[in-house]
Amino acid sequence: MSYKPAIASMSLGRAWVHSLPEKLAQASKAGFQGVEIFYEDLEYLAIEKGPLTDANILLAAEETRRLCDRNGLQIIGLQPFLFYEGLTDRAQHAEKIRKLKLWFQIAKRLGTDIIQIPSNFQPDGISGDRDLIVADLIEVADLGLQENQPIRFAYENLAWATYVSTWESLWEIVHRVDRPNFGCCLDTFNIAGRVWADPTTVSGKTPNADSELQKSLDSLVRTVDVGKVFYIQVVDAERMEQPLVEGHPFYVEGQPARMSWSRNARLFLYEQHKGGYLPVVRVAEAFIKRLGYKGWVSMELFSRSMADPDPNTPASHAERGIQAWKGLREELDL
Repeated sequence: MSYKPAIASMSLGRAWVHSLPEKLAQASKAGFQGVEIFYEDLEYLAIEKGPLTDANILLAAEETRRLCDRNGLQIIGLQPFLFYEGLTDRAQHAEKIRKLKLWFQIAKRLGTDIIQIPSNFQPDGISGDRDLIVADLIEVADLGLQENQPIRFAYENLAWATYVSTWESLWEIVHRVDRPNFGCCLDTFNIAGRVWADPTTVSGKTPNADSELQKSLDSLVRTVDVGKVFYIQVVDAERMEQPLVEGHPFYVEGQPARMSWSRNARLFLYEQHKGGYLPVVRVAEAFIKRLGYKGWVSMELFSRSMADPDPNTPASHAERGIQAWKGLREELDL
C-alpha cells in the first residue's frame, strides 16, 4: 500500500456556503485521489431535493458516489459519528445505535467501509468510566462485523474531548475493544495541539513542550500497532496573537479553548506565513517513518476561511491542501 493524498471535503468550504459538487471537482482538479465525506455535506445535498429524511440522505449518498466516481475520487471514510460513547442516558444511546444503522447504509452507498468516531466532547451527560466507553465501542464494532460487507471504525482522540483527549487514552480503548474492524485515526493537530500547544498561553505552548512531545511520540512508536491505524490526518494551526481566553474573538463561553481554536484557526502544513507553528512534520514523521504507516494521508482542515463566500474558496483550499501534501512528500522522501 502506497501513500495517497486525501482531503476532507469540508476543508474546501462550509457545506452551506459552497456546493459539494464544486468542492469535489476542485479536489480532483488539484490532484487529490480521495476524500473524506462529512455527514453534514450529505444533509445539505439532501435538503436541496426535499425534506431531510433518511431516504433523501441515502439518495444524497448515491449522488455523492456518482460525483466522486466522475471526478476519479475514492471515498475513504464517512465522518463524524458524534457524541456516541459513554452516554449516561441509555435511551440516547439506543437512538445513536438506530442512527448508526442508517450510517451503515450510507457508507455502502458511498462505497466506503470506514466510519470515523471522534471521542466524545459533550460537557455533561457522559461518563468517563472506561468500562462503559469500551463496552459501547465493542457494541458498534460487533454490529459492523455483522454486516455483509463489514464496517470498520476509526476512533479519533480530539484534543478537547472530555475524557479521551490523548493518543494514550485512545490506544488503551482501541486495545481493549480488540476487534479487527476497530482501529484509529491519528491526527497531527490532535496530538501536537494537546501535548505541545496551548492556545490560552502567551507562548502558545505547554510547559516543556518539546521534551513532552518527544516523550509522547517515542512512546507512540513503541506502543501503537500500525495495523490499527486506518488513516492519518496532517494539519497545522495558527499561533494566536493573544491568548484564547475571555475577550478573544474566538472565545465561546463554556467551550474548550482548543475546540474554539480548532474550529477557527487550523492551517495546512507549510503555511507559517499565515501563522502556522505546530511541529507537524515531526509528528507526521513519527506516524510514517518511525511507526511505518502506509496508506491514506488526509489534509483535513477546519477554519473560518471556509466560510468565505468567494466562489474561488474551494479551488484555493484544494490547491493549498495539495501543496501541503507535495511539501510533506518531498521533505519525508515519500
